[in-house]
Amino acid sequence: MELEFTNLLGVVAVAFVAPLLLGFAPGLRVPAVVLEIVAGIALGPSGLGWISVDDPVEVMAIVGLAFLLFLAGLEVDPSKLRGRVARLALAGFVASFGVALVAGLALGAGDALFVAIVLSGTSLGVVVPVLKDAGRTRSTFGQLVIAAASVADFATIVLLSLFFSREASSATTKLLLIGGLVLMVALVVMAVMEVEHSHRVRATLRRLQDTTAQIRVRGAFLLLVGFVALAATLGLEVILGAFLAGAALTLVDRDEAMTHPQLRVKLEAVGFGVFVPVFFVTSGLRFDLDALGDASTLMMVPLFLVALLAARGLPALLYRGAVSGREVAVAALLQATSLPFIVAATAIGTELGVISSADAAAFVAAGLASVVIFPALALTLLRRGKGAAPESARVAPQAAEIAR
Repeated sequence: MELEFTNLLGVVAVAFVAPLLLGFAPGLRVPAVVLEIVAGIALGPSGLGWISVDDPVEVMAIVGLAFLLFLAGLEVDPSKLRGRVARLALAGFVASFGVALVAGLALGAGDALFVAIVLSGTSLGVVVPVLKDAGRTRSTFGQLVIAAASVADFATIVLLSLFFSREASSATTKLLLIGGLVLMVALVVMAVMEVEHSHRVRATLRRLQDTTAQIRVRGAFLLLVGFVALAATLGLEVILGAFLAGAALTLVDRDEAMTHPQLRVKLEAVGFGVFVPVFFVTSGLRFDLDALGDASTLMMVPLFLVALLAARGLPALLYRGAVSGREVAVAALLQATSLPFIVAATAIGTELGVISSADAAAFVAAGLASVVIFPALALTLLRRGKGAAPESARVAPQAAEIAR
């Protein structure tokens, strides 16, 4: 079979030009993912019709989705999911899901449970860079927001796999399969950690890690594909396998001696430099722009945006005893920022018929708006609060309390 790569050329050209254009306008704080999706809409079947999704684009996009969730799993820091931080994060997600379920019933946009799961997600990949830019990742506030986003990421992926996998099996069977997958992850983690105790293995890895072998990168990719393949074999969503692969690598690769500090950089270079942007541009190509031409569908966009803010923002009120009022507002905005999960989930939902293509388009549009609006507002609030006590002065007295 002869393959053509013209469409893939168009996709990777968009992936290159989008961040480059934003680089020429540093004052415009718009994530590249927004421009990638918008460009895909403009150049795809809903727009000019210059680019379409064919086999090469499809394969790259699937790998891009897997890599996106893999990198999200890498962001999860188990050391932060303990004590008061864990309790607040878990309580926040339970409250969030309750609000989302009410919103799902009220909106009437497809299956209420599916809508609730979509509304309960947070874009960890957007939240962490915003906190890094503000220098707040190590503060009590930063730890709490990252923990809450991590819990939301993991929980929504598990819930989506449990209730809306493409395989038509019962929830009990799926729960057992998910438990089996998690058990396999745990066994692999323990096995790899045991092997890494060998001085010979460690020495070999160090010798090969920065050569053309790039052995650690290859090992990470093996872990990713292995868990994705296992999840698919079990009839679960590949996004669950990809996310667990990233979380597993975080547990395995502690690197306390800093013998290979560039591994995360290399993985992000492969993911965000090659595969992930193809997924987002392809999401734009698949976007049903005609559906937004309908007035009723267009009205759903602000409703979905408000529902996102309510579902993920209101539970931030639970943090009032741990952080300041301004930080509660910032946490609400950051937690309500969601796009990658919305794109992935609505693609699954439309395929299963639990949400219409029109509502899916409105959801993605709301997600785009959340990524543009909420982080910008959060950064503005954080900058206005710089007159408060320095972060270092706030972290120390709260460290003991947050760990309890």
